Amino acid sequence: MKRWQKSIMLGMGICGIALLSGCGFKTTAPESYSVDLEVWGVFDDSDAYTEIFNEYQKLNPYVKNIRYRKLPVETYKEDLLNALAANKGPDIFMIRNVWRTSFEDKLSPAPESFAERSFRDAFVDVAAADFIGDDKKIYAVPLSVDSLALYYNKDLFNAAGIAAPPTTWEELAADAEKLNSLDEYGNFRQSGVALGTARNINRSTDILSAMMFQLGANLGQENASGQVNLNDEASSKATEFYTQFARIGSPSYSWNPRQHYSIDAFYEGTLGMMINYSWQYPTIKQKNAKLNIGVAPLPQFIGGKTSNYANYWGYGVSKNKEYTAPVGQQATVDPAKQNELRIHESWQLLRFMAYPHPEKTITLVNGAEGTSKDFPLAFDPAEKYLEKTRKPAARRDLIEKQKNDVVLSPFALGNLIAKNWEQSNPEAIETILADMIESFVSGEKSIFDALSTATNRINVLSNKR
Repeated sequence: MKRWQKSIMLGMGICGIALLSGCGFKTTAPESYSVDLEVWGVFDDSDAYTEIFNEYQKLNPYVKNIRYRKLPVETYKEDLLNALAANKGPDIFMIRNVWRTSFEDKLSPAPESFAERSFRDAFVDVAAADFIGDDKKIYAVPLSVDSLALYYNKDLFNAAGIAAPPTTWEELAADAEKLNSLDEYGNFRQSGVALGTARNINRSTDILSAMMFQLGANLGQENASGQVNLNDEASSKATEFYTQFARIGSPSYSWNPRQHYSIDAFYEGTLGMMINYSWQYPTIKQKNAKLNIGVAPLPQFIGGKTSNYANYWGYGVSKNKEYTAPVGQQATVDPAKQNELRIHESWQLLRFMAYPHPEKTITLVNGAEGTSKDFPLAFDPAEKYLEKTRKPAARRDLIEKQKNDVVLSPFALGNLIAKNWEQSNPEAIETILADMIESFVSGEKSIFDALSTATNRINVLSNKR
């Protein structure tokens, strides 16, 4: 083993406790090195990170530049995979919470100093389920988690004599009947709720998954064979309930495939209720600033299991990247050593950004020698990010601070009860579930046949059948 490798391994072991406790020892004549970091993401503009990165560069003398690159979400996964395959990708990149298993071979997990217990204590349960692997290693960390909530049009509620948003699905169905308005031809002038179909409802399959969880479906979570099984009673009941809103003749009939896209119908003011994530709130207000919107917690089934569904992104560190010397400098560093230092500094940045710092200090470790030093923090980086982006928190202590936020509290509190399920190919599975909904609503298949077909397709896709 080379001398520098022994140094890093020894340093990492010695500093594991220091990193967790924040009481590291002072650095003396540390070995000098320089790392530039590139971060890839979606949705966020660079100003969401400017203060955070600037502050970190003041603290850490070994990270000279941090550059954020925003990519279009439509092509992000393909662009990312191509870049990683060529070893020319980013140092840190965002992944969807359902991507972890398919990205594990491309990610460098957090060092052992990032204890599993600390992660579970700091973040909501769904983040641990999504980003901690079967090997108990941490593969990504979130700044925000998002879960479903009920959007409702306050003016339409007032006109219908509905004083408060529904807290149960049973109440929601009754309210939808009061909000519905049809013309003489049976077309909706106003719809009570956007539920029942697949492709003209934003995140329809997430809503159905949430209902399945609430009624007790495990969606393969506890199945020893690892297979998904949608033929259980809970999945059938959830699908029956969800699709009743699109079945002509049902008392709850409120929606059909001819309706405008759910988000469009809501901001146009012709839809009483829709289920969605927090990220749609600014979109709706931008489209119609005068719309009188309310946001409430996701309804639950009477006698069901209190649950929600999470859809969000975390930050991981790429396993390999081709080393390029900084502009104007000659490449004199061993490439393998440089990759170790790059990974080390990437995870140090993620600790700074995402984890709580109760003592308002952070311990930074020299990746070459293992010596460390404590630095005072001017602000909590995760809290700063959430203030900038108006997103619900991933950390438990910050959810506590968002409890009284009129817009964010339903989503933040929903994060505490949110679930997810392991999906080999989430994009393809969304299509399968949408096909299942449509085949049943159209009458093409019975509920049993629709669920059986979806189960078989998902398990074939996962090579688990």
